[in-house]
Amino acid sequence: MKLFKFNIIVAFILLSSTASFAQQLPQFTQYMYNTISINPAYAGSRETLSIVGLHRSQWVGLAGAPTTQTLSIHTPVGASEKVGLGFSFINDELGAQNFQYLYGDFSYTINTGDNTKLAFGLKAGFTSYSLDGEFIAQHPDDPLIYGYEDRWKPNIGTGIFWHSNRWYLGLSAPRLLNTDYSGEDGFEALERVSYYFTGGLVFDLGESVKFKPATMLKMTNGAPLSFDLTANFLFNEVFWLGAGYRFNERAGALGGIADFQISKQLRIGYAYEYPISDLRPYTNGTHEILLMFELFKSNRIKSPRYF
Repeated sequence: MKLFKFNIIVAFILLSSTASFAQQLPQFTQYMYNTISINPAYAGSRETLSIVGLHRSQWVGLAGAPTTQTLSIHTPVGASEKVGLGFSFINDELGAQNFQYLYGDFSYTINTGDNTKLAFGLKAGFTSYSLDGEFIAQHPDDPLIYGYEDRWKPNIGTGIFWHSNRWYLGLSAPRLLNTDYSGEDGFEALERVSYYFTGGLVFDLGESVKFKPATMLKMTNGAPLSFDLTANFLFNEVFWLGAGYRFNERAGALGGIADFQISKQLRIGYAYEYPISDLRPYTNGTHEILLMFELFKSNRIKSPRYF
């Protein structure tokens, strides 16, 4: 049915026909390895130059389903390495809607104990919003899309990241401004403020096995609460294997995660999610691929990086 085929493409527009819709940052199964996209205080925390690329194909088989690509780079700078700098780019496509996020990150770290550090972070940059020209041409008189404008809008964010070699806690708000992407006074397409709480720890189960649970809680004005819980096992410091669960009344999911440390510098990860919401009959699930490259200097890393 044609109307159903385009329901994902125009879902947010239809929901906003009388007031507004809230655009949110995309979520990831492997969120614990892409932390800088939501928390600027994470910049430099891995004690080396870290580059992460990720591709996510969500709800495969459903017309207009989201696809997302991210690229992030961050590193400590200076002799004391208390300052961290980073850069992140996200390209998010939902049917005819296109969002690009281009942001820089700054962090400053203080010691809170012999093995613990507290970092404060700032994020600043621009978010772009546009509709596909072909879609607009096919609906020239549709009042639901009238007033949208292609534009870049500035925004800022902040966060804190408290961690040791074995655990971490983070609190952040990567977008603090309610940006309006619409050109009409009576219609709003807002980038809502979201708050993220993240946490995780690693402990030994034996000489060659470690266990790492992690969690992320996301709260957004005007949107359902989202809660992620993952549990990963590390074998011989090389292979991660785990599972994840996302609670969200609109788009809950179960997933599996596998990561392989190919070399000291290169890591590859794969995740699969299966929806447990009303979307289940219409999709084959979600696929996510992650690549991490880190440039180490001799003897620079004092301990393994688990986060």
